[in-house]
Amino acid sequence: LFLIKFMEMRYLSGIGVFFLLFSCTKHAGSHNFSFVEIETLYSDSLSIRAIEVMDGSLAFAANNGVFGSIDIQTDAIRTNIQRYDSMLPSFRAVAHTSSDFFMLSVGNPALLYKTGSRGYMELVYKEEGKGVFYDSMIFWNNLEGIAVGDGIDGCLSIIITGDGGENWKKVPCSRLPKTEQGEGAFAASNTNIAIMGDKTWVATTNSRVYYSDDKGVSWELFKTPLAHDKPTQGIYSIDFYDEKLGVVVGGDYTLPDHKTANKAITRDGGIHWQLVGDGMEPGYKSCVQFVPNAGGEDIVAVGFTGISYSKDGGKTWSTLSDESFYTIRFVHENVAYAAGRNRIAKLTFILNMEPWSLKYTNQR
Repeated sequence: LFLIKFMEMRYLSGIGVFFLLFSCTKHAGSHNFSFVEIETLYSDSLSIRAIEVMDGSLAFAANNGVFGSIDIQTDAIRTNIQRYDSMLPSFRAVAHTSSDFFMLSVGNPALLYKTGSRGYMELVYKEEGKGVFYDSMIFWNNLEGIAVGDGIDGCLSIIITGDGGENWKKVPCSRLPKTEQGEGAFAASNTNIAIMGDKTWVATTNSRVYYSDDKGVSWELFKTPLAHDKPTQGIYSIDFYDEKLGVVVGGDYTLPDHKTANKAITRDGGIHWQLVGDGMEPGYKSCVQFVPNAGGEDIVAVGFTGISYSKDGGKTWSTLSDESFYTIRFVHENVAYAAGRNRIAKLTFILNMEPWSLKYTNQR
């Protein structure tokens, strides 16, 4: 049933139109959120770091080979387990086209699966070797996609497909910038890659951003001011609101209260980055996302340290919740889905809540 659900997507384009219309608004400034209501939809003993909003559903993959979907309209849950021989892969990256769902495991061997026409997930790419560790993946369109992993032999591991995910080829090091010692990406939230049109930004553990304006054919490097003196520091997540405005967050998960050099903004497409909210909340975060239809003013960052919100482009932040999540995706400006340790939840962002109403919501 789970795979049938994904194969039905190609016939449900009307649902996508519904969400597009629903998310449209004349408002293009901060939504001034003051509270977030959290409703747990799925619980299990899992580490869930990869979620993706698809037509009418939220797809996810986790450790222990578990993957599944949640129907956005009914909250119905479908799950399955993907085995590879006697292994139960740990999945930390997912992606989708209009017709297929993809999931990619970390560690050696790297296993990339897609929905197949035979009623089960099909293995379309496998990579074995010392140092193999893939972190994130995304599609530019229904045919072209990219996945990024840690550095091997002096360059990042980047694989690209041009036929809808049926076949993947690794980009040779001769076409990529040289990595620094130990450079890779954090497989913390499946948000190491951001795309806008043909443009692509890849954030690394060494607080650098790899940039391509031609969907991965050629690359150049930009530096950010985020701290990266330790292996546990660097950029954990990157997002772009448009082709110019972008944000990165990071920190050190072993020192989550450290608040310096862990948040930065670019306004020129990633060439230059400036620290924001330096020395102020929040500390370590594993995922950052611009809130839709807020003109780039509203930003939400999550981590096991809680949910933080900025209504002024990252200059100042407030804590909306102390509840732990690893990753988040917005459906529209007021509703998002987040995942983390042992659960997936629906997040409803509320603005200017009166004190009596806030008290009632906290008691639910």
